[in-house]
Amino acid sequence: MAQIRNLLAACAVFFGAALSAGAAPQLVMVERDGCHWCEAWNEVIAPIYPKTDAGAFAPLLRVDLYEDPPEGVRFARPVSFTPTFILVDDGRELGRIEGYPGEEFFWALLEKLLTDTTRYGAGS
Repeated sequence: MAQIRNLLAACAVFFGAALSAGAAPQLVMVERDGCHWCEAWNEVIAPIYPKTDAGAFAPLLRVDLYEDPPEGVRFARPVSFTPTFILVDDGRELGRIEGYPGEEFFWALLEKLLTDTTRYGAGS
């Protein structure tokens, strides 16, 4: 019986570590009502973001500027501008894009952020 308990405990540790190691990055969009640039992003990028490789790799999570960060997430510094896009992994900020610089610049900045801070694009 003790051997079975030890085996179950070892499996729990192994699978718990495997699950936490497999946690995916998320792109947190901090926005606020009435933000013109948030509306522009929502009109141009939001409909296609989940269909892109970046959107599949780092799903979008929306947060209001006046609310606390999502549970378990720590921002490196306060958010001052909307929209602000914060790439987080395992609850820790990896980097951010402040503002919406337009479609072409957004995708280029996001691609750089993802490739510089994660395994995005590795092996593809």
